Amino acid sequence: MKLKYGRKNLEFEIESSRVLDILKANEKEGLADPMSAVEDSLKDSIGSAPLAELLQLREINKLVIIVNDVTRFTPYNYMLPPLLKIIAEAGIKKEQVTFVIATGVHSAHSAEQNREIFGREIDSSYNFIHHNCDQNLADLGKLSTGNQLKINKKVAEADFVITTGVILPHYMAGFSGGRKSILPGVAGRDSIENNHAMMVEVIEEQPALENNPISREMFEAAEMLGVDYILNVVTNSEREIVKVVAGDYRQAWEAGIDISAEMYHLNLAEKADAAVVSSGGFPRDINIYQSQKALDHADHAVKKGGTIIWVAECSEGYGEERFEKWMNEAQKPEDNVKRIKEKFLIGGHKAFAISKVAAEKEIILISSLTKERTENIFASKMENIQEAVDFLKEKNGADYSVYIMPQGSLTVPVVK
Repeated sequence: MKLKYGRKNLEFEIESSRVLDILKANEKEGLADPMSAVEDSLKDSIGSAPLAELLQLREINKLVIIVNDVTRFTPYNYMLPPLLKIIAEAGIKKEQVTFVIATGVHSAHSAEQNREIFGREIDSSYNFIHHNCDQNLADLGKLSTGNQLKINKKVAEADFVITTGVILPHYMAGFSGGRKSILPGVAGRDSIENNHAMMVEVIEEQPALENNPISREMFEAAEMLGVDYILNVVTNSEREIVKVVAGDYRQAWEAGIDISAEMYHLNLAEKADAAVVSSGGFPRDINIYQSQKALDHADHAVKKGGTIIWVAECSEGYGEERFEKWMNEAQKPEDNVKRIKEKFLIGGHKAFAISKVAAEKEIILISSLTKERTENIFASKMENIQEAVDFLKEKNGADYSVYIMPQGSLTVPVVK
């Protein structure tokens, strides 16, 4: 078998009788004409009037389009031209339009990254600003949870807000896209940390989406701000658009999650003794911080006391300063589990997520990290997948079960 590792593949052999299943997404083919599909969705909106009609009904001097940052690939080459065409036809000038990049707590792009993501023509023709979670915020008041909602001032002062995104499984919020463009996308640091602090109960209880407190608060934030329209897509593992949804911030998004769940939620009859999981190669395994999603998904498929062989190159190391600090300071996994409950901090949440798995299961990491840095995140280092697979037989004897997860960052095992 081959699994993606950075920009290459790693090979290994395993007895087929031991493999319960190879967990791949139930792929749907990319649309033959994605640009036309975007155009059609903007006219045939879900839960709202067509975008052109909405724009004509309002006096708009400041229009904001919220877009994803570099960490969340979104096919803007197909999405933005039809959207901007309708905005221009409504008489809204380019200088009245501002793109706000929903960085959340992430860093700003380089100028070259902006050109690559949005295209040189759009990048040079419109005003782009990066959200800063610590500056230029408007206080919208308290959410029902008590969380104080602070939002990017440019977004809060807009006459019309359009959000864009991609709908994929998300280990905390259930699915990305939709309401996530607001919280955490353009929210203040404290608002984001208070929202994400609920991940402790979400990971432990794994509630249904409608009962997920993180997602519910995100919806409330989008409603409090007043999102006027969304344009979201569902993509397959080749990053091709398979579905376009546009319209009401809740109804359109919900129409998209059904398709995403069909592809990426995989029902399993039982958990296995082990899993061999790849984070999916570059850029999904660029660092431990990004690669962690695959470990979380594998956790759902493996019995307590079992083994997870995690394949992630991590050419840029740990990937986040506070995450690394927490790992350096913890003596055992339970330290981070306890620490996150005492005070939630962004960055620390990844240390918690990895430590929670390590407290119950054995993690073997195949990566570019040194033995010392691997053990620092409560994993064992092995040089290649074959060595780790051979270890499974030594540990369990001839009779053990394993799942292979080539698309670990995308596929979510669901054990009934």
